[in-house]
Amino acid sequence: MTKKQRVLAAITGGEVDRVPAGFSLHFPKERAHGDAAVQAHLDFFRETDCDISKIMNENLVPLAGELGTPDDWDKVPAFDRTAPFMQQQLQLVGDIMAKVPEGSYVVATLHGICASAIHPFESLYGYVPIREKLCAHLRENSAPVLRAFERITDGMIDYARACLEMGVDGIYYAALGGEKHYFADDEFRTFIAPFEKKILSAIRDAGGHTFLHICKENLNMQRYESYGALSDVVNWGVYETGFSLEEGRKLFPKSAIMGGLHNRSGVLVDGTKEELTQAVGDIIASFGKKGFLLGADCTLPTEIPTDSIAAAVKAAAMK
Repeated sequence: MTKKQRVLAAITGGEVDRVPAGFSLHFPKERAHGDAAVQAHLDFFRETDCDISKIMNENLVPLAGELGTPDDWDKVPAFDRTAPFMQQQLQLVGDIMAKVPEGSYVVATLHGICASAIHPFESLYGYVPIREKLCAHLRENSAPVLRAFERITDGMIDYARACLEMGVDGIYYAALGGEKHYFADDEFRTFIAPFEKKILSAIRDAGGHTFLHICKENLNMQRYESYGALSDVVNWGVYETGFSLEEGRKLFPKSAIMGGLHNRSGVLVDGTKEELTQAVGDIIASFGKKGFLLGADCTLPTEIPTDSIAAAVKAAAMK
């Protein structure tokens, strides 16, 4: 099987010659943009031999100014694929797509509605304060915030469509908002889910596969149950949030499941090659090969040796 054939078989619940694997990390700042980023991706794909080639996205929605009241969310402009920050990211996608080997399976990273909404203000306030401001402003006066969400959603959809037109196979959608310490369940249903489902639906309609990555800790995974119908693959913090692969299979019965390894500690980061091989074998023996892709809770440490990742990929091939 080619890598693409293997991933497609896993996504559709078919037979695989071995469990496909996909891992990613943020490259150092000096290799995060331009030609250096293209080469960093290609080197990573070759050195790790991952079945899924994930294109990272460091071109974020740019600063929109200070955020004092809910009305300041009107500072977030409408944008589409012609916006400079999107053009920079699409240039990266196009350059990588022109050089990946035939038979590759490629996904492009899309920062979800929560992340893309805080990015225009995060550099001024910091991650936790801006998350708290977002929650407070939605509760105080949701209208201008939701107008910004609408504009961001339209822009993210156009970006995803542009990536798919370039030949990308799927979109890796990084979702925030499931953390219980930020939103209540009814707030998530009202403020977050409609926009995320609109984006996932649009990706599907454009012919792409959807990789739903549910980010961060202290998650209420039940909030995402209805997302399953729109998600070809679901990945979350198994260790970070204490929600097992088996529990995920029950929650998302129509989706392939991706994960199994801790991203910041454990055998992939701290263990020996023998311990890693044993752990991967145990995960696959327990969960099974069907509808499963080996991965981690989230992005790996930037400094992790690529041969450790390659060892995990090789261990999956042995089972």
